[in-house]
Amino acid sequence: MIRMRCLAFFPAVCFPMAASLATAQNVDVWFGTTTPKGGESRGIYHSSLDTNTGKLTRPTLATQCDQPGFLALHPDGKTLYATGRPAAADGPRDAVSAFRVNGSAGRSELEFIGAVGTGDGGAAQVSTDRAGKVLLSAQYGGGSTSLYQLDQDGRIARLVEVKKHADLMPNVGSGAVEGRQTASHAHWTGTSPDDRFAFVPDLGMDRVVIWKLDADKPSLTHHGYGICPPGSGPRHMKFSVDGSKIYVLNELSLTITVFDYNAQDGEMTPVQTIATLSEEVKAKETFNSASEIRVHPSGRFVYSANRGHDSISVFRVDDTGTLEAVEVEAIRGGWPRNFNIDPTGKWLIAAGRDSNTATLFSIDAESGELTFMRETQPVPTPICVLFGQ
Repeated sequence: MIRMRCLAFFPAVCFPMAASLATAQNVDVWFGTTTPKGGESRGIYHSSLDTNTGKLTRPTLATQCDQPGFLALHPDGKTLYATGRPAAADGPRDAVSAFRVNGSAGRSELEFIGAVGTGDGGAAQVSTDRAGKVLLSAQYGGGSTSLYQLDQDGRIARLVEVKKHADLMPNVGSGAVEGRQTASHAHWTGTSPDDRFAFVPDLGMDRVVIWKLDADKPSLTHHGYGICPPGSGPRHMKFSVDGSKIYVLNELSLTITVFDYNAQDGEMTPVQTIATLSEEVKAKETFNSASEIRVHPSGRFVYSANRGHDSISVFRVDDTGTLEAVEVEAIRGGWPRNFNIDPTGKWLIAAGRDSNTATLFSIDAESGELTFMRETQPVPTPICVLFGQ
């Protein structure tokens, strides 16, 4: 039976006592935000997490940037990428930006080093390949994948190409959910463990678009699809630790579809679809949608976020790689568009966009269950949590 936790929201902000810097293992925490006109956010915010004690410092503005809604880190940890760009920067407003990460872990600062236009409107998400040779972005409104070449120092050298999903097949929108699936809506990008393929969940198509990636040239060539249930609305995905499974989070149906992954052929085969919230729970809410999915560093647990219900669903990974529901934990905030797990696997930070909060939970190493640590820090309209190296 799934264990449900109390859904009371505690808006009080707790300020941690100073931790000993001699014993602390500090890691950078970056918050991407939405920056609406008249809103409080000014860009990307920075905090530090002590991975020994779970103490999170109060976030401060790291750099001004318009709509840095999603962040990504170069594999070497020295360059941070964001959707959007600083208002004072030259070039198109619909862009992706690069920032040099300066300083020591937990005390890093950002230096703007350039922005390049997406070629197809605002980007919903950005990522690098695992070798750090290219950058990818997904344009929700444009329904496209953009590919960029990176310099050796992490700068964005150029926009290489824009791949419109509507060019892949007629009637690209599945039409299963009226008003949401009349067109292509690319939502996330990422590569296979061997960097041979790139994957882009498309909410409008009910498919994961698979591209063959040549990171040296660089180029994208259409390779195939991962097929999700009609009306599910695939949003984000993650690989299992061993690379044998893909977990696709479906925004519209609040489900996770588990795929077997054939690394040699780059093929996805669905084997399970499991709900993140029960029908009984959803019936008591005016609106719900799924937002983010993460795999625990141990590979033993999978976590997903539920907006509306404002909670995190916890799943145990069984011996076959499929999922078993464990619990649903309230984030003690509003509208968790994103959350992340720290590199040690001990802590989870949930970003509450509507509550302007970052809340911290400990992760039980044996059960995967979450415990609220009464650690809440203020962040204006956070929609992405990224840990440094």
